[in-house]
Amino acid sequence: MLTNAQVMPTIPVTDINKSIDFYANKLGLKRSAMETEKDGALFEAGKGTMLYLYQRPPSHAEHTLASFSVDDLEQTMDELIQKGVTFEHYDMPGLKTDEKGIADNDGMKACWFKDPDGNILGIIKVK
Repeated sequence: MLTNAQVMPTIPVTDINKSIDFYANKLGLKRSAMETEKDGALFEAGKGTMLYLYQRPPSHAEHTLASFSVDDLEQTMDELIQKGVTFEHYDMPGLKTDEKGIADNDGMKACWFKDPDGNILGIIKVK
């Protein structure tokens, strides 16, 4: 049924304006013209995908809520670092990042950062 359906991550935030600024100005995502709600924000991403933010009381997820697939992980990280994004470092069984924050797992490189609400977002590069 959903084999060919695109997936749109939906992320809760506590301050919609602060989050809009982060996703638009730090991550470079474009607001969608299809947006209709005042307490939400719809962003366009690559290859026709979208990401939706909505305002709600604080909630906390300790896992990745959305990941972006890129062609050049290191360049993307460098660009985001210049905009003030800080990458996470992990050292646990099955997941260890290097000094820059990159994990290399059998050909897939990944890194993670948090949005203003502490939501974990990932960036991946599949070889």
